[in-house]
Amino acid sequence: MTKKNIFVVEDEEDILELLRFHLSREGFTVTTAASGEEAVKSVSRKIPDLILLDLMLPGLDGLEVCRALKKDSKTSGIPIVMVTAKGEESDLVAGLELGADDYITKPFSMKVLIARVRAVLRRRRDPPADKNAPIRIHEIEINPGRHEVLIKGKPVEMTFSELRILHLLASRPGWVMTREQIVDAVRGEDYAVTDRAVDVQIVGIRRKLGARADCIETVRGVGYRFKEQE
Repeated sequence: MTKKNIFVVEDEEDILELLRFHLSREGFTVTTAASGEEAVKSVSRKIPDLILLDLMLPGLDGLEVCRALKKDSKTSGIPIVMVTAKGEESDLVAGLELGADDYITKPFSMKVLIARVRAVLRRRRDPPADKNAPIRIHEIEINPGRHEVLIKGKPVEMTFSELRILHLLASRPGWVMTREQIVDAVRGEDYAVTDRAVDVQIVGIRRKLGARADCIETVRGVGYRFKEQE
């Protein structure tokens, strides 16, 4: 089996070497860059399986790197996990809006980081869910075509918006989605709505899910994600 290539972009040498050591020990091939400019050039020459991208970089910062890679059709499909410092919520949201797949905050546990990397790689292997495809997860059945939600076989009434949001989150378990991404996916990019409106919808969905309400997790300052199947 071919080893997955993880491209690490980090300007702090001690952290870079620590990441290289642990990722290599877990069976990954690791390539690195210490600056944003170097990262963009290197990735274009050899496409990695995943990029671990520090946002605080000298010169071309992580957000600019993410923007450049996502604009290029050759590199736009590479999954990106952002590495951020606490208190960088606005940058984190911006990165997710640009197309990053996940994030982890410093200081981080190596076990958690490895788990996040594996989860993103695993999700990337899965085919994208049809917007109307039925989903069964955590004893919840969602069938948009029939406008039906069942929990342990019992029907639960939901509005059109609630069902679409639930289906969207459940179709990508483990993925962090910002409020803006939820609105764009459910209602279309031209639909004007506030963050508060999304929060109200989530409150309603959780109330109707009852004992399964904890399947929708709040990511503070960012948005929401659906709990992965164990």
